[in-house]
Amino acid sequence: MTGAGFTHRSIELMGFAMILFYFTLFHSVIALIALASGLMAVAALLGAHVQRFWTPLFLVTAAGTTATGFMFPLPGITPAVATGIVATLVFAAMLVARLRGFAGLWRGVYLGSFVAQVYFLAFVAVAQAFTKIPVLQAAAPTLSEPPFAASQAIMLALFVGFGLAVVRGRRAPTAVA
Repeated sequence: MTGAGFTHRSIELMGFAMILFYFTLFHSVIALIALASGLMAVAALLGAHVQRFWTPLFLVTAAGTTATGFMFPLPGITPAVATGIVATLVFAAMLVARLRGFAGLWRGVYLGSFVAQVYFLAFVAVAQAFTKIPVLQAAAPTLSEPPFAASQAIMLALFVGFGLAVVRGRRAPTAVA
């Protein structure tokens, strides 16, 4: 025992809890930056006049979000891990398409993957909002209730629309690259 009734094990657990808190905060901040910058980059792909730095900022923070997401101590394959795996595969396809250039099929792969990557960030943000904001948590405590399903369906419809508009659009992705 150490002072105030704490054992060495309890002090270790408190230290781990503090590290996990700050790691979660770091992960959450870069995820929000990735989401915001990704939305700005998608707006640019849709024809809005925004600064060009949003795309590189998105790519770096999305990669950081994906990497840090796998560092959490989770028991096996959870919905968060499954989402992370799919997001990683989509991110890899986006990077391959970016490295191959934007000609032909690679343009569509890059644009579709880019919008899908932003969607995954939005999907997780909505899910997190339903677990952290009391009024949303009361409306969908298990994330299987209609309010959660409806919000995710609306989010999916919006991003499918964004993706179709971007892929069918005339603008080249190099305009924001």
